[in-house]
Amino acid sequence: MSKPTPPDRPQTGKTIDTDRLDRVVVAARRARDEREQGYREQALKLYPWVCGRCGRTFNHANLRELTVHHRDHNHDNNPSDGSNWELLCLYCHDNEHQRYEEHIAASSKGAGQEASSQTTHRPFEGLEALLKRGK
Repeated sequence: MSKPTPPDRPQTGKTIDTDRLDRVVVAARRARDEREQGYREQALKLYPWVCGRCGRTFNHANLRELTVHHRDHNHDNNPSDGSNWELLCLYCHDNEHQRYEEHIAASSKGAGQEASSQTTHRPFEGLEALLKRGK
């Protein structure tokens, strides 16, 4: 049931459901506690707020742009000592994953194959014959 607005608050014609507000506050605190147990919060406590690649420093205002990178690319490998983590800014983290994806793609294509078997277009094929004909 709704309760009237307390007298110390301006009257806006709206009522505040304090039970609902209490539930929201409790849920927010619980979510914060769960996040602090997560690997991101642990990494932020272990390491300085600096990107491990570009050296950009972070503060509370822009901390959301600092991410935790798993060095072995296994997001389930989260040792409590942080040995599989490094803090990277959004841009360096994206770059690191792009490099990893390119490495995997190159490995799966079989980089040891000869270039001639991969090349299908020969732009100068028949050029020698054309040059000899012109003499």
